[in-house]
Amino acid sequence: MMKRRGAVNLMMLVFAAGLYSAHAVEPIHLKSDIVYKTTPEGDLHLDMFYPEAEPTGTYPVVIYTHGGGWVTGSKEKVRGRRKMGRVVRGLTEKGFCVAAVNYRLVKHGGNTSMRDCVIDAKDAIRFLVKNKEDLFVDPDRVFTFGDSAGGQIAQMLLLSSPESLSGAKDLADYKYKVVAGVSWYGPCDFENIELFRPEGSGKVRDRFGARIIPANADSADKLRLYREMSPVNYLASESPPLLMIQGDRDTTIPVHHAYYMDERAEQIGAPVDILIIENAGHNWREADQGVAIEPPLATIVERTVEFLVGHL
Repeated sequence: MMKRRGAVNLMMLVFAAGLYSAHAVEPIHLKSDIVYKTTPEGDLHLDMFYPEAEPTGTYPVVIYTHGGGWVTGSKEKVRGRRKMGRVVRGLTEKGFCVAAVNYRLVKHGGNTSMRDCVIDAKDAIRFLVKNKEDLFVDPDRVFTFGDSAGGQIAQMLLLSSPESLSGAKDLADYKYKVVAGVSWYGPCDFENIELFRPEGSGKVRDRFGARIIPANADSADKLRLYREMSPVNYLASESPPLLMIQGDRDTTIPVHHAYYMDERAEQIGAPVDILIIENAGHNWREADQGVAIEPPLATIVERTVEFLVGHL
């Protein structure tokens, strides 16, 4: 159901084709592991996918941020032939390039938090802008896409201003414009704990607080940090268009998040669409085994690509 409401050394980059099965236009992988930022925890990398073997000019760029609860996962997720890989292929066939981004992960007892994950993803965009000629990206046509934790990051990249949440000093001055974004089963609000109560369940708990508040943070900062990491708080009438796709039986990120964002959008006249997938748990798993999700994955992928293409 859908409801509307540092310099790059190009000598180090290697092209590799054949990542996917034969298609009319195969995405070309510009050899991975481009370092976009150095942190105390180590270098952060991104991979670039292009529609042509020999990129020229500039391309609209989709920033892909992976899921994994802010504690696991990687950019490698887009290299498969299912789900994310199909989205990447669909986007490159429509003339986009795609940047799959690694960000710092939250470790138990460590000082990395969800805020750092968002900042890293923003710095990845700033890095692309800094190196726009070498990496063939158009700073005025930036799009976002992510799943689960990456869906929250995609929403934050879309809705918060490019100047906010600054990170690396050498990237701070690079500006960009985000045009539209898609979130697959990503949370929109951490302050409203009721949104995390699964449909029909009497239980609700603050599952992600330890990932929002770093180990060295003052407990008095809790509410401020919860609000800062809640994409719904950045929604405005002039926000770029957002599509939220969520499963109606998801117990990890309940469907309430999509409905809540949609309600807020209607109140202020913001451009938000939602697509609710029936019988779908997290990661589009069948909630009732043997009963297909509806619409199917192929339609979810197609709708994701169409939404971004529609805002070029």
